[in-house]
Amino acid sequence: MVQENVIISTRALQWKCVESRTDSKRLYYGRFILAPLMKGQADTIGIAMRRALLGEIEGTCITRAKSEKIPHEYSTIIGIQESVHEILMNLKEIVLRSTLYGTHDAFICVKGPGYVTAQDIILPPSVEIVDNTQHIANLTEPINLYIELKITRNRGYHIKTPNNFQDRSYPIDAVFMPVRNANHSIHSYVNGNEKQEILFLEIWTNGSLTPKEALHEASRNLIDLFIPFLHAEEENFHLENNQHKDTLPLFTFHGKLTKQKKNKKEQTLKSIFIDQSELPPRVYNCLKRSNIHTLLDLLNNSQKDLIKIKHFRMEDVKHILDILELEIEKHFA
Repeated sequence: MVQENVIISTRALQWKCVESRTDSKRLYYGRFILAPLMKGQADTIGIAMRRALLGEIEGTCITRAKSEKIPHEYSTIIGIQESVHEILMNLKEIVLRSTLYGTHDAFICVKGPGYVTAQDIILPPSVEIVDNTQHIANLTEPINLYIELKITRNRGYHIKTPNNFQDRSYPIDAVFMPVRNANHSIHSYVNGNEKQEILFLEIWTNGSLTPKEALHEASRNLIDLFIPFLHAEEENFHLENNQHKDTLPLFTFHGKLTKQKKNKKEQTLKSIFIDQSELPPRVYNCLKRSNIHTLLDLLNNSQKDLIKIKHFRMEDVKHILDILELEIEKHFA
């Protein structure tokens, strides 16, 4: 177990892992903090993150099993200690790690007597078993057990329905969620005359992802859900309202863009978000709090405007200039 002292910065928004441990191959735990937050922000972020952790992260599961020796789901097979239903429930518990999309084939081919475990599953490439010791069945006689499996990547929880049953093929309830549980709590404190909050996030995973990986993926998925709103344009917006809009093109490379057609240039810059650039987390958070989300937003602010951003330093502006110049060269060279 790894545990660290909680150090809170009163300047910029920061996150930190304060506790990390592995309880078993299929149970990881992580505890994270985000601070300092204004009053009410911790609950807003905590609720959204918990829902994203539990519902927006994809996982890989066994979703169907087929064997010619199985007459129906609740039958028993001579030479196998478990019933067919128990075997299906054991297959449901198998934890897989994979980046494959769609449905793929796997199978079990074992000769008894002996125990059948997760390590006996023959998987497609890029699919791994988190815990090879997971029990599937006990063959008590010298029989051959052959089961065809379907492996699927998805999200959420899928319950089998009667019309999913096919000839000698049985659906399995699929729990695609790598995060088994997630909690958030809030600690309030007074900093001078201002009331601030610390958000604590607790995450338990099944081992296919670490809590830190789950937090990162949930955050990215949550951001992706809001990106369409950033592209939304107001209807009935007249062009003359923009004719006198003043921008301060003080960046040294801004002149390179004047050669491009204005509409095409702005459309391209509007689609490139600052989180696609390698900005330090503190700089990224400062820009987001100032409603700067895309390269176009950056170019519509002068260096003088940027340096006025709270917690911004001159070296931050220089760093942004370097990154922007690379991005402009990449897309408009």
